[in-house]
This record gives sequence, structure tokens and C-alpha cells, in this order.
Amino acid sequence: MRAGPSQDEIRRQNLGALLRHVHVHGATTRAELTVTLGLNRSTIGALTADLAGAGLVSEGTPKETGRAGRPSLVVRPESARVYGYAASIEVDRLRAARVGLGGEVLDRRDLDRPRGMDAAETAPLLAGALAEMHRRVAVDALCVGAGVAVCGMVRRADGLVRLGPTTGWVDEPLGATLAAALGIDVPVTVGNVADVAVFAEHARGVAAGCDNVIYLYGDVGVGAGIIAGGRRLTGHGGYGGEVGHMVVARDGTRCECGSRGCWETEIGEHGLLRAAGRSEARGREALLAVFEAADRGDARAQTAVRQAGDWLGFGVGNLVNIFNPEMVIFGGTMRDLYLAAAAQVRSRLNHVGLPACLEHVRLRTPKLGDDAPLIGAAELAFERLLADPLDVG
Repeated sequence: MRAGPSQDEIRRQNLGALLRHVHVHGATTRAELTVTLGLNRSTIGALTADLAGAGLVSEGTPKETGRAGRPSLVVRPESARVYGYAASIEVDRLRAARVGLGGEVLDRRDLDRPRGMDAAETAPLLAGALAEMHRRVAVDALCVGAGVAVCGMVRRADGLVRLGPTTGWVDEPLGATLAAALGIDVPVTVGNVADVAVFAEHARGVAAGCDNVIYLYGDVGVGAGIIAGGRRLTGHGGYGGEVGHMVVARDGTRCECGSRGCWETEIGEHGLLRAAGRSEARGREALLAVFEAADRGDARAQTAVRQAGDWLGFGVGNLVNIFNPEMVIFGGTMRDLYLAAAAQVRSRLNHVGLPACLEHVRLRTPKLGDDAPLIGAAELAFERLLADPLDVG
């Protein structure tokens, strides 16, 4: 018969739950924590004292409440002292940030990334941006980790990018390469860009409070981050969510993955630009130009946008039938396409989706906008701290 958790294990779990709540929701009174976590006042007091002693939170009196009696102390994350590094490696750019506990962006850098740049070139460039930020950090500050979002199939265990069709990477040890380039003794966690974006929107964005969410992220390709039953669904090795490689047209266009007729050949950058007669163009600005042309009445652009919107609704309908989400979020270029072709998307979705699955599904754009992958990467950096606050430092 297995023994129950020890008192120390329970304490550490409660510390993690309290710190996570303050990290996500910000300054919170002890009274609110008592109600939210279901613990008594003395336990909350002891837990906050432990976290304050570790330099992770601070306590103070609230601003004027207008109520009689002694106000409850407010617990605040030590955002300026405790931080993680975040990076997002996208098709055409690199973004890096130093993010404080509580989700506050303390510093950031945005860099252009030429297409075709390999991991060996990318890691030093990214490390240089992070090192520049690191030189500005106070000597008593605590870095708890680094999180990286990347377009591609990422092996969860060690951050190996098994396949990045849009970056051209195959079996790139990004986690190890970046850790060596950083020269900072902290864990580096790598995740797929769509997976970390849904992580961020679920914690801090439009999907807060939703337990079943699909986040569609587009650039050259298309991927999905999936929350099912309140938990991220990444698959056995971490390769789940590659919805852009659903085959929707058996004899369709050749995909960069080597197959034919993948969903992203119809709704991704190359497919939409090809349909609009602009095959030589590339990048998000080129896609936005197509949407603007369609809005001005350009017949070929309008046809391309309608067709892509129809294919987007077709794929979303299948995903809705499989996962029965409460919300579908359109990020990256999928946001641009959805806003340009919302009528086609909804029409096709209504034809494909099962009525029971459509009853409560909401279609949304990210509250965090283009920063969702970066904020999600920061959440990866904080995972170890939030799981066991006393094991970091």
C-alpha cells in the first residue's frame, strides 16, 4: 500500500500553488489566497513567509480600501528581482526578452532573421541579445531559467528540433547549442511556438478560464497548440499539434515536409501567395498586401482569400469535431487570414462541424497578440520554479 504525501511534499505543493497564483494573477491579498487555495489563514501566513524569505514575493499593506478594520496584507511577486529569459525564433525574426516573475516584460530585443539561417548561426545571435540584457541586471537578481519558442517539431526531453520545415532545420540540438552560447548556468527549455503560445493565452490571455482550447499559429507553415481538460496536449515525444500536415487534398500541392496536399499548402504563406499570383513574394507583409488588395476589390486577391478562408474553416471544422474545444484562437498569419475571411471560415465550419461540437465553440484572436509565443516561452522558464519554489536559487 502506497503511503500518502509527506508533510514536506504537501508544503512544497502549497508553496507552488500560492506562487503560481501570484505569478499569474498579480498582487493578491492573504484573504483572497485563503479563499482561492482553500487553506486557513495561518497556513497562508506561513507559506507567504517562506516565499518572502526566499526573496520570491513581498508583502505589504494595500492601498486605501474604504473598509473598516485592519486590511489583509497583499502578496506581490518580486518581478524586478526574480526573472527568466524568453526567446521566440520565427521564420523572419528573432525576439528576446527578460521577463519578471508575474509576467512583466523588463527588457526586450527584436532582430531580423534571414531565412535559411541555421541553428549554429542563430544561437550566437540570440545569445548576444540575451547577454546584452544580462549586463543590465542587478547583482542580487535571480535568473530561474530560459524558455525558447521555435517553429518546428521539438523533442520535449532535450530541446532537439527534429524537423523545422520552415527553417530548414533537421535534428538541430537547439537546447544544448543555446545553453552553451548563453554561458549562464540555468536550464534552457525549448518548445514549439504554437504550443507555448497556447500556454500563454491559457494563463494570461483570451483563453483564461477555458479548459479546452486550440491555438492555430501560422507563418510559412501552420501548427497548433492544444489544451485538453486544462492540460497541454503535446504527444508522447512532444511532437503533437502538427495540424498543418493533415492531408486535405490527396493529390494536392507538394509540401515542404515531402507529402502532398497538406493543409498548410492551402492556407500557409506559399499557398495563399501562389493563389493570388504572387509566388515570388514572401513574408507577412506580402500576405497583408494580398488582404489589402482583396479589400480594394482586386478580383484575383479576393478569390485567393475566399479559397484560403474556406480551407481554413474546413480544417478548423475537423479539429472542432476531434477535440470539441471551447475556443479556437487564430495567431500569427492565421489571425490575418481569419480577419480577412471570417465569413468563409464560419460558413465552412458550420458545414463541417457537428452541431453538438459547434454549440459552445468561440473563434477568437490572441489577447497577447504577436507576443504570445514570447510570453509563453517565459512561462517555460518559470515552470521549474513554480513546481518547487524552494528548489531554485
